[in-house]
Amino acid sequence: MSKDIPDICELNFIHQDTVNIVRGKMPPEKPICDVAELFRIIGDTTRSKIICALRFSEMCVCDIAALLNMTSSAISHQLHMMKVAGIVISRRNGKIVYYRLADEHIEQLFNIAFEHITGE
Repeated sequence: MSKDIPDICELNFIHQDTVNIVRGKMPPEKPICDVAELFRIIGDTTRSKIICALRFSEMCVCDIAALLNMTSSAISHQLHMMKVAGIVISRRNGKIVYYRLADEHIEQLFNIAFEHITGE
């Protein structure tokens, strides 16, 4: 077969026993959609950079903007999306709002992704 053509079955044969077993183990539709939405949100390069930074320290918008060489407004917009998605949480200290990852799961996802990419 040509390298340009994906590998596909040459017969249209359904292994019904396998389909039935897997169907019984599949989660409901909503959690699958929620996972897809999570990956959509963290799949943006800027948001991925923000997550990488927040793995190391809680930071305010101005600090993240300086780190990524972006405007505070652009960072604030990204953080808002991430907060709505439950990826980050914030806390106010006087006039400064600090952001951090919502829980260790996001950090674990990124650690696993980096291990996959780097092979380490």
